[in-house]
Amino acid sequence: MKTVLIIDDEEKLRNLLARIIKLEGFEVLEAANAKTAFKKMEQQEIDVVLCDVKLPDGNGIELVQQLKKINPVTEIILLTAYGNIPDGVQAMKNGAFDYITKADDNNKIIPLLHRAFEKIELTKRIKQLEKQVEKKYAFENITGKSQSIQSAIDLAKKVAVTDTTVLLTGETGTGKEVFAQAIHYGSKRNNKNFVAINCSAFSKELLESEMFGHVAGAFTGATKDKKGLFEEANEGTIFLDEIGEMSIDLQAKFLRVLETGEFIKVGESKTTKVDVRIIAATNRDLQAEISNGHFRQDLFYRLSVFEIKLPSLKERVQDIEMLAKDFAQVFAIKTNKKINSISNEFIEALKMHDWPGNIRELKNVIERAVILSNSDTLTADTLPFNIPTSSKSTGEKILSAFELASAEKLHIQKVLNYTNGNKTETAKLLGIGLTTLYRKIEEYKL
Repeated sequence: MKTVLIIDDEEKLRNLLARIIKLEGFEVLEAANAKTAFKKMEQQEIDVVLCDVKLPDGNGIELVQQLKKINPVTEIILLTAYGNIPDGVQAMKNGAFDYITKADDNNKIIPLLHRAFEKIELTKRIKQLEKQVEKKYAFENITGKSQSIQSAIDLAKKVAVTDTTVLLTGETGTGKEVFAQAIHYGSKRNNKNFVAINCSAFSKELLESEMFGHVAGAFTGATKDKKGLFEEANEGTIFLDEIGEMSIDLQAKFLRVLETGEFIKVGESKTTKVDVRIIAATNRDLQAEISNGHFRQDLFYRLSVFEIKLPSLKERVQDIEMLAKDFAQVFAIKTNKKINSISNEFIEALKMHDWPGNIRELKNVIERAVILSNSDTLTADTLPFNIPTSSKSTGEKILSAFELASAEKLHIQKVLNYTNGNKTETAKLLGIGLTTLYRKIEEYKL
């Protein structure tokens, strides 16, 4: 039941308000002073407080912040015999929901209570959604039991609770953004913004504007001031993906942010200061980029204070089945299909694949398979041609890994992959006739 606490030392007025509010179906508690009110707030969850400004042991305007500390969601409406603008302004600054005059505004109390309860419900829904987001991006939701992924998770958990800059390295598609989000939501900044930007998606000029913002007239098309992503991420976390793609001169400006927390917007002369936790990621060898003059050595040292290398999918083969099942359930829901199982042949084919695109590629393969599936089981015939299987049809002989034919089949498949399915080019590279290639493709069901 929705609960209202009335704090007023005037017993008759307090009882009158209590009767009116009870008629609306609300539970009402009463307190004649601040001390009693605090006890009731600590003993029971109070939704709305109606508080007189002048109490025997306190001032209602000053009590607002103390009551909010006990329960931040509680809304407080202040009642005063003689309202004045300065008190009203201060009450709102302290976090009061409203500030009204007694007697004259009694007819406003019930509608005001309903509006306060609407705000409380909205606040609770927002907090619930925030908890769901935190849970979604929690470390516990990173799929995998292999030693390589668990080692990476352990490192990420340890650094998450600090403000240390993190560098995530590894091949494309290994889940660097997933780790960055888990680190953010595992940190003390988890109730602030997580902002991500892909450094390879913008030109140098646009990337600088996206990161730091610009003022009107800074360049052609800049018709108004724009806040940059560093400002958007203030007190939160910014994730810079593909940091190795950032131009060398922009790296110097980024280094300044790392060292001082300050930057200059495009077209402006004054500095802007922010408090941002930085997580960067790259699939490049930054040491090689430094040797080639494409990446600043001093920036590398600032970024790599705590480096976490994410394993490729071929380094964590034992996790493939678990990942495939998770993705299958996700896409089954999205496509309104029922997928109960995955065939052994399907799983074995996934385990034999090289996965150059890593988890991102696996996710795409599973999505395709779910779309193509005509039953509640994912079978090998829904796999793309570049993932060879032991059999595409029931009853076909399964080749042993020791048979010459198996090696030939695998080699032909790899060359087909290399040529993106171009059979003429494949035949040339294999040194066989096109007719022979077609016969082999038919024989091996490629």
